[in-house]
Amino acid sequence: MRRLNRLLKLSGSEFRVLLFACLLLNGIRLALFLFPFNSIRQRLTQFSTVWICQDENSPISVRFIGWAIHIAGRYTLGTAKCLVRALTAQLLLTRYGYPHQLHIGVAKSAADTLEAHAWIEYQGRVIVGQLNDLSRFKSLASEGIK
Repeated sequence: MRRLNRLLKLSGSEFRVLLFACLLLNGIRLALFLFPFNSIRQRLTQFSTVWICQDENSPISVRFIGWAIHIAGRYTLGTAKCLVRALTAQLLLTRYGYPHQLHIGVAKSAADTLEAHAWIEYQGRVIVGQLNDLSRFKSLASEGIK
């Protein structure tokens, strides 16, 4: 019941962001399954550059975008992994004009295998992809949107 109350309290703009986060998570997840990563990155970059739209009447906060991705991630088909969440955050943050940094990093696990992780930072703070041991990941690829 609390979840329903929270949804009912959202503004129209916030509800659209939540719905779009859900659609993006599922779409990006499917795209990563079907196509090479570089192809998807190019398409997302093209899409985000023509998609910048600042709505002055109802600004969406960075914190809300992170929350929307977290909530929408519960309702995706399968599991929305960190890369899917980070790419979704990148599109939404770009849409609302927030400069951010996408990181893709690796770390050695206890079993001596490599683990990968993706996260998004805004003004030095992790918005999507926070882990308790995030500092153990070495960022191999980083892409900033200003």
